[in-house]
Amino acid sequence: MIAAAWAFATMGVCVKYASAYFNSAELVGYRGVVSVVLVAVVARARGVSLQTRLPGMHAWRAAIGVISLGAWFYAIAHLPLATAMTLNYMSSVWIAAFLVGGAVLLGPAQAALRQGPLMATVLTGFAGVVMLLQPTLGDGQMFAGLLGLLSGMTAALAYMQVTALGRLGEPEDRTVFYFALGSAVAGGLAMLLTGLSAWSWRGAVWLIPIGVLATLGQLFMTRAYSKGATLVVANLQYSGIIFAALYSLLLFGDPIAWVGWAGMGLIVVSGIAATILRSRAAPRLPRLPAEEH
Repeated sequence: MIAAAWAFATMGVCVKYASAYFNSAELVGYRGVVSVVLVAVVARARGVSLQTRLPGMHAWRAAIGVISLGAWFYAIAHLPLATAMTLNYMSSVWIAAFLVGGAVLLGPAQAALRQGPLMATVLTGFAGVVMLLQPTLGDGQMFAGLLGLLSGMTAALAYMQVTALGRLGEPEDRTVFYFALGSAVAGGLAMLLTGLSAWSWRGAVWLIPIGVLATLGQLFMTRAYSKGATLVVANLQYSGIIFAALYSLLLFGDPIAWVGWAGMGLIVVSGIAATILRSRAAPRLPRLPAEEH
């Protein structure tokens, strides 16, 4: 998971540089093309078939994942890297919110009331977001901040679908391949609307590392959740915020006010707490719809 966190944070650096030459739709599309080729080669070398008996679930995972990826790339292009990464890593808090909502809607009132501590972590996470975005509200970055929030929320939905696919026996190569294929197709269609930027080799040099790092990050993350202790892996995921903060300060000179650092800390703490509480409460919570397919 630490390797995956480093790969995603480093990919964010490449996206930050490439966004000066290409729009978000192009970056999503090019990233998908590189990943499709790379995963196909890896799957063939490992003898993993790319045929699936769950096309609908892969289509949903790809669709929601592409929305998350596009929103995240836009946020990276228009926000300090550490801010964009932190908002995306709020996915654990969103997962807790979805589980609490499921308990309220599908379970008895007593079961919902038992989730009070979990609800508190969600509210704490939102408080951290407000603190983190406050220094940038006057700089016309509200829209990018909202898309950063959207990237975290949709990433939570995508992670739940990845978990469901894993429980049904889908190998990580196949899951990552169909997500990459969806990214390539969606990016290509979006380019028909946004148009193509003038080709620049100075910008194009970042496209290969974006695809390679994204693919490695996806494979590392899927393998970590499949083979490791879930609670330990989930907590290690937050190391990505540390990598992003260091990159943001050292490479881009993006200052983060103390209020922003405090908000970032609240999001990390609330995400870890939500993961622990969710693990303890799992037997009492209703199963997710995606896991029942």
